[in-house]
Amino acid sequence: MEQLGAGGIIAGILTQFVPVWIGMVVIFAISIATKRKTGLYGRLFDSPVGMIGFGLVIFWVLTAIFADLIALYDPLEQISGMKNKKPGWPVEGQEGMYYLLGGDALARDVFSRMVYGSLTVLKIAPTATLFAFMVGVTLGLPAGYFTGRLDDGLSFLANLVLAFPVILLFYLLVTPEIRSTGIPVYLAAVLFLFPIVFLVVLMQTKFSTQPGKMWFWLSIVLVLGLWAYSGLAFNRDPFGVFSMDPNLLNIFVSVVFVNSPTVFRIVRGLTMDIKTRDYVAAAQTRGEGPWYIMLWEILPNARGPLIVDFCLRIGYTTILLGTLGFFGLGVSPESPDWGMTINEGRKLLSIHPHPALPPALALMSLVLGLNLLADGLREQSLKD
Repeated sequence: MEQLGAGGIIAGILTQFVPVWIGMVVIFAISIATKRKTGLYGRLFDSPVGMIGFGLVIFWVLTAIFADLIALYDPLEQISGMKNKKPGWPVEGQEGMYYLLGGDALARDVFSRMVYGSLTVLKIAPTATLFAFMVGVTLGLPAGYFTGRLDDGLSFLANLVLAFPVILLFYLLVTPEIRSTGIPVYLAAVLFLFPIVFLVVLMQTKFSTQPGKMWFWLSIVLVLGLWAYSGLAFNRDPFGVFSMDPNLLNIFVSVVFVNSPTVFRIVRGLTMDIKTRDYVAAAQTRGEGPWYIMLWEILPNARGPLIVDFCLRIGYTTILLGTLGFFGLGVSPESPDWGMTINEGRKLLSIHPHPALPPALALMSLVLGLNLLADGLREQSLKD
């Protein structure tokens, strides 16, 4: 077999991504057809910038979902004779099989590692950012609503964390020495409680006049929440459904800890502004409790800026994860994490640029998509 030319490489890559193209066509068709009924999400498709950003993001989301179908090889598989081979190089002894983007210094398929790298990033960044928002919202709402000593104390703690340079703080939190002290487990024990607290208060305030429904939903939240909590924070799930590798836990907790203070300050500021509105005064006049007002009057009216910040923060987290991987502090030394793959490839960049460029472009395109998506959402949320 001969090496593929540029046209053959492009055709091969496009063919491997067929599940993604089909998924994108279906999602865009349904979204555009129903855009007048889906609120802010639907209005996103009136913004060219938002549509481009959404397209880039959904491309990598679907790539992560269909990684097993798209990738040609296991990301850790080494094939003899494929070390640092150029893009389009045929695999010896495997008729019709090629390393579409070449091989790396350990004879692994760069294309497959790029594809599985999206799964690594998208497993951590959105979920950890969501946890950070749970912490920031749960603390930011009462701080902005009640102010006083509670606000002063929480703001001081947030400013204390924010006083450290983000990259340096993140770097310190994920080092093996910190992990050996057990600090990540202690942080997880505290931070992972906030989603449970948030959902419990949310259900209690929503169904306070319907005790039957309230206890039904509270039971579900507490059972599932504490089950997940025991597995994720302490790795003690008796059924083995919820668990987290110690290194992954370290990174996950670090993301939540670093992002929570910034989310707290945003939520606090929005709450202090919105609580002066007439509809909040009307809810107070009706005799609604403080937590009901915070969760069902203030928070829904702060959704625009928070959704925009959520998208941007996933992008920041993606960059942070890439930076950690580049410094060798990723999920695992052999992980196809984009940052780690870039670091491995840059050592031979002047001789073999192909191992480093695909993951770098993948990382750039995902962050660009998130930023454009945030711009589109910001543009449309201002119309509310």
